[in-house]
Amino acid sequence: MKERMNINKAEPAIYKAMAAADKEVDAFELDAKLKELIRTRVSQINGCGYCINYHTKDALKAGETAQRLFALSAWWETPFFTEEEQAALKLAEQVTNISDGGVNDDVYANALRLLGEKKLAQVVFVTTTINSWNRIAISMHMVAEGD
Repeated sequence: MKERMNINKAEPAIYKAMAAADKEVDAFELDAKLKELIRTRVSQINGCGYCINYHTKDALKAGETAQRLFALSAWWETPFFTEEEQAALKLAEQVTNISDGGVNDDVYANALRLLGEKKLAQVVFVTTTINSWNRIAISMHMVAEGD
């Protein structure tokens, strides 16, 4: 695949806005590994190879295990994720697939119970931000870099 255009060169304000969103995400109290799990899972759902490559590397740097990254696409079928992580991942999936009926009341209530309002809001914003990055990367055919 060949990159269509470098969107940052075409309109630097786009990357400036996205970088500001990422800076806010970086300041969230959510665990760094959970942020990367959310970013990776959402990128898997959206089929964004560029972002999967990027965020799995960041997850490993944050201390995530290869086993959990390998199992992430079927997290609900494994014992590897905490109840809080499961709630965050389920919420992120439903926010990503918002056109499939929105966020289910039970999923929302469970996430609220386990995460509290502040972390639930942070999960929604991490999810929203990575969905935006996925759409930019996929539309522009951004190419993942090897090691």
